[in-house]
Amino acid sequence: MSQVFHEIEKKIITSLRDNPKQSPETLEKSTQLSPDQIRRGIEWLRLKDLAVVTESKSSTISLGKNGIESFQKGLPERKLLDLLKSGPKKLSDLQKELGFVFGPSMGLARKNNWVEAISDQVSIKNPPSELPGEKTLNLIGENKISKDKVDLNDLSSLLKRPDFIIEDIIKSKEISLSDSAKSIILSDSSGEIDVEAKVPEIFVARTHPLKDTIDEIREIFVTLGFSEILGNMTQSSFWNFDSLFTPQDHPARELQDTFYLEKINAKKIGTPEQIRKVSESHKKNWRYQWDINEARKMVLRTHTTCVTIKHLAETKPDEARIFSLGRVFRNEKVSYKHLVEFNQIEGVVVGKDASLRNLMGIQREFYKRIGITKIKFWPTFFPYTEPSLQTMVYNEKLGKWIELFGMGIFRPEVTKPLGINKPVLAWGGGIERIAMLKYDLDDVREFYNNNLDWLRSTTKCQ
Repeated sequence: MSQVFHEIEKKIITSLRDNPKQSPETLEKSTQLSPDQIRRGIEWLRLKDLAVVTESKSSTISLGKNGIESFQKGLPERKLLDLLKSGPKKLSDLQKELGFVFGPSMGLARKNNWVEAISDQVSIKNPPSELPGEKTLNLIGENKISKDKVDLNDLSSLLKRPDFIIEDIIKSKEISLSDSAKSIILSDSSGEIDVEAKVPEIFVARTHPLKDTIDEIREIFVTLGFSEILGNMTQSSFWNFDSLFTPQDHPARELQDTFYLEKINAKKIGTPEQIRKVSESHKKNWRYQWDINEARKMVLRTHTTCVTIKHLAETKPDEARIFSLGRVFRNEKVSYKHLVEFNQIEGVVVGKDASLRNLMGIQREFYKRIGITKIKFWPTFFPYTEPSLQTMVYNEKLGKWIELFGMGIFRPEVTKPLGINKPVLAWGGGIERIAMLKYDLDDVREFYNNNLDWLRSTTKCQ
């Protein structure tokens, strides 16, 4: 069998044929290769099933600081027993003789019934001829020996003591050729190239398809003369709901639809005038007692309209073209068309001559630039716009019209309490829905499944 091998592989194979079992260190000397070259060569041969790597480990033990002292002067309990050979002694005398080791040695001796204490007198009772650990201490001495040569039961008594035993674990590798390596033929030429060999497949880094869609939408809005505004993902209920004329007992504000931040309330939710006028609008039109504490509750924003309306309330522009784009959160059951966290785009036009016809024209131009041509508008209801329309686009794959963006003109109950006197056109919706159309998907969860095969095969332009 003839194969093409790297020079490093050739040298290792040749050396192992002469000496069948070698360590990496031995191979370094026999091949004159560097440690790094040896490591690489062994790994290449192992992956080709031409080398066998056998790993093993062994332990050596030596005495630590306290172990050496006990070897030279005796174990603390041996000192105690030696002091008692001449007869019983007082506890106080033993403590004076032994110092700080008196407590541990006395406790161990009494536990093993080597001594007995009556009143303040201590005497020998049943001392062993050889104490646990003494044999090991004498065997090791001031040397380093293999752990295999030691009585493990005797060693265990010393391992429990601090700084008595030092154990070193030595890991070793043994390299040998596999059976299949014995029949290979090493070519003398180092310039041979196997032109039919497979090359590694390389996947160039790229942005996520959903991120591509977001960037494309952002660019379209900018080219249409819109400016982007930013806002926090956490908002007070005042800007997320109350300012948009959503009553405080509306189902959309309940826990099953909204993520509330537990035990966190906004300290400042608006100017005194904004709070007063929004409160009056709710009392007059919805006929209930508006509660400022409900308005202070913090939520994960359920739409980007809270960012838009706050910007308009603060700037009160006579004319404006703005858009906001970002994550929103809905406490919904995850399905093929719903997520608890998704991206939303919203555009707003402010001007004295702004009309529903203008809004439909802007919508048609936006969809045209993103590649959607079959669209129509359908009357519908939204809480904070009147009149309101639903954009319908034709899905070729499904063969039917589907809902996409909502749109309309902000109601006076929304704009007037905040001092906005010009008509405000608004529209928006989920970006994932547009991306599903662009990438021909029928399940929104595909964007978040991290399916590398799909991510690598999906083309950037749809």
